[in-house]
Amino acid sequence: MESIRVFAGDCTVRFEGSRDRVQRGRVVVVAKPDRTVLVHDTSGYQPVAWLTRADSLTVESGPESFGIVARAGDQVLTVESHDSARRSEYPASEAGVPVGSHPGTGEPLVRTGGSVVGLDSGVEFSLPAGATVLDETCDDCGLPLMRVERGATFEVCIDRQCDPLDDHVKDRFDGEWTCPDCGSPLRIIRRGGRLLAGCDAYPECETAFSVPSGVVVDDCECGLPIFETGRGRRCLDSTCAFA
Repeated sequence: MESIRVFAGDCTVRFEGSRDRVQRGRVVVVAKPDRTVLVHDTSGYQPVAWLTRADSLTVESGPESFGIVARAGDQVLTVESHDSARRSEYPASEAGVPVGSHPGTGEPLVRTGGSVVGLDSGVEFSLPAGATVLDETCDDCGLPLMRVERGATFEVCIDRQCDPLDDHVKDRFDGEWTCPDCGSPLRIIRRGGRLLAGCDAYPECETAFSVPSGVVVDDCECGLPIFETGRGRRCLDSTCAFA
């Protein structure tokens, strides 16, 4: 698991870049895993000096001293301690919305970005676009369920190894639609990381459409289904002239 490093002491802080400046005081320095460095004093919420996502970060430390150099392009942030310096390190993760606990480890699970993450182990379950994590849990493994719209609404486990979303979409829509170019059935496949309705005559016919996040609500004049998505109605063929 990644960690946040914290340093404290009487320090001289130098910033070279858009506006050169030198400061000294008893400060706290936070070095994050993405190489962001923040220097805080006693006033306000804003750091007195910082460098976000530095290209390089060098830390040198002794029993009662430390030195930090962060560089990003032509900007350089240097922090040099003087006396009674302290340092510590803490496990860290992204903060997210609580969505329950892991049935095996008991650790808290949070949703952050497009994943559900375990706060202690860092275990991660990637979520498909548009997924909603539910309060209900999987009968098989105990992890949270998610609601996903892919032509219809499915409630499946967040662990795709336990209950693959692709299997549900295949069961419902495999062969349901016809290729507009050659008349062969469209099969539900995953290719290049995308869930597709692809022509059964491949490779002779390379027609394939990405299955959008939404539910089928009508038939398009072209013969393909119309989906109701978060951005409105659209044909399975996103380039369709009739939609």
